[in-house]
Amino acid sequence: MTADYFVHESSYLDDGAKVGKGTKIWHFSHVMSSAVIGENCSLGQNVSVAPNVVIGNNVKIQNNVSVYEGVILEDYVFCGPSMVFTNVRTPRSAYPRNTSADYVRTLVKRGASIGANATVVCGTTIGEWAFVAAGAVVTKDVPPYAMVAGVPARVIGWACECGVQLHFEGDVAVCAECGKEYQMRGDSIVMRVR
Repeated sequence: MTADYFVHESSYLDDGAKVGKGTKIWHFSHVMSSAVIGENCSLGQNVSVAPNVVIGNNVKIQNNVSVYEGVILEDYVFCGPSMVFTNVRTPRSAYPRNTSADYVRTLVKRGASIGANATVVCGTTIGEWAFVAAGAVVTKDVPPYAMVAGVPARVIGWACECGVQLHFEGDVAVCAECGKEYQMRGDSIVMRVR
């Protein structure tokens, strides 16, 4: 039977890993057993997916990214080249912490984008459609639609679902590209439904 996904001949797909229809796994990558990858995903060169990782549909993971146990990527997440996830809060070589009980959950919600060389410290949640700048270090939760940058990452603005930066007039913003409307509510924003 022919697989309905693509794995480059230089990559490894361990027994017990599940890969959805239309997904492409490119050069020198490794998907370990018990990992679950959804449909229509793209894993670039030298991507490692650890056991028990869950990756949604339409996720793009660029080159040189390791998705460690404890990380969950919802649908339409983008992981830029060489970005980093961690999964243990207090790593020590002399005191190994390498069981499922040691791993701290990290959740990247639907549509969020993480830029090249960013670091996401374990135990954080990146909200829906948030945008993490290249080189940022995420040490705390990121609100939905927030644009964060810096070390440590802090909110510097807001982004539309389509990725364009929003500009608020009072507590309302209209995306200059797609026309979606947003409203400020305290320290976060929500999409306005017409």
